[in-house]
Amino acid sequence: MNRIFSLCIVGCLSFLSVKQAAAEPAQNKFNVLFIAIDDLRPELGCYGIKDAQSPNLDRLAKQGCLFTRHYVQVATCGASRYALLTGRSPAASGVTRSNAGLYAGASALKQTQTAGAQSLPELFRRSGYVTSCIGKISHTADGRVYAYNGQGDGRDEVPHAWDHLPTPFGPWKRGWGIFFAYEGGKHREDGGGHKDLMEFTAENDSDLPDGMLADTAIEQLKEFKKGDKPFFMGLGFFKPHLPFVATKQDWDAFEGVDIDIAADAVKPESYWHGSGEFYKYSTPYKKTNPLSPDAHRMARRAYLACVRYSDRQVGRVLKALDDLDMADNTVVVVWGDHGWHLGEQQIWAKHTPLERANRSVLMVRAPGMEAAGVKTDTLVETIDLYPTLIELCAPKFQQTEHALDGRSFAALLQGKPYEDAKSAISYWGDAISVRNNTHRLIVKHKNGKVTQTDLYDLSNDQDNTTNIAAENPEIVQQMMKQVKLKK
Repeated sequence: MNRIFSLCIVGCLSFLSVKQAAAEPAQNKFNVLFIAIDDLRPELGCYGIKDAQSPNLDRLAKQGCLFTRHYVQVATCGASRYALLTGRSPAASGVTRSNAGLYAGASALKQTQTAGAQSLPELFRRSGYVTSCIGKISHTADGRVYAYNGQGDGRDEVPHAWDHLPTPFGPWKRGWGIFFAYEGGKHREDGGGHKDLMEFTAENDSDLPDGMLADTAIEQLKEFKKGDKPFFMGLGFFKPHLPFVATKQDWDAFEGVDIDIAADAVKPESYWHGSGEFYKYSTPYKKTNPLSPDAHRMARRAYLACVRYSDRQVGRVLKALDDLDMADNTVVVVWGDHGWHLGEQQIWAKHTPLERANRSVLMVRAPGMEAAGVKTDTLVETIDLYPTLIELCAPKFQQTEHALDGRSFAALLQGKPYEDAKSAISYWGDAISVRNNTHRLIVKHKNGKVTQTDLYDLSNDQDNTTNIAAENPEIVQQMMKQVKLKK
């Protein structure tokens, strides 16, 4: 009798352990393909831009979720990517404009491994993922610390994050060469005085760096297919960042197209700048500020041609993911690191606290998502991506060195209730910019005190620069609750 009872107990315990194991949530559920595209504002067909030629990104948007109101934390490459990779708001990190935030100053990531992950890819790597950085995911062009002139020690810009840094250099020989590249190995920083604003002479995609990045990503995916680990791939395309360089076919594709140009607008004097990077390049037209309509149209055509080229590289990589039967187990994210003014408000660049500079591309496709093909105007921020990927993929290791400041929007992808954010907050130097559903408040500050307040009604015009703060104290007061000033 005792023996029968013992067997029963053992059997029941075994059954319970099986049931408990089955109830445990899956870990390391999905691969991640994270695609960053430099200086890409929502200038795509899926965002309603009639002149854009972006069939591959448009197709991805129909398969996933397209965010029409995604805002970055800082309208410059390095600081925006710092927020992305660390999940920290500039209010916490203090990184409000520096491109070297990841590796320089008080905000630099520690070279010694900390108890919690300092970055998103590090967290996935410590969970057992194989991680790869191809191109520009952090600020530098290949994930290694070198200045534009090539000086630097070449250490990892994001410590403990990547198993592989296989960015190809081709004839450009080093990281920043491929970033500022012209065809044939020439680049802006090679001492040869190469400063053409645009060049469209290459015949083949892989005659230029972004095509080489796509080639490398495809080969890396094939290797991952052979392995037994999930992967996290960061793939950072350079175009449409200046200089505007793509293949001849991309330029020719816009022949005869009557490209829209920005309407005449009053300069926002407090936030306007002279687009120094743009105007330092040599142009095929007379340089004036503002540009003539014909020059304006040509510059926009060059930008759109570069978008077309990048779109094709994204398409090649996504096709490889499908061909390798890996798409059904991979979260795909396409993210623009900030917006860009294409002549609006007489600006050709980022680096403002205004709408055009802070609104950027975001689309996410996740396995089994219920909301495929949805276009949402829900306010989301770049810092929301870190917790979202954790919720979607359930990586084994989830300890972070600093608290994450964003919130997961995974519920949106599953068609579940999701409380709309009240605002999105961006930073640029001494300006804090708050965007809600209808307005943008910009507050300049010094030593913990407000020095200037601007309020714009963007409900019908995202380029509105009529300051209505004085007439709307209630709106200002309400939005000011989101502003945290440091002394």
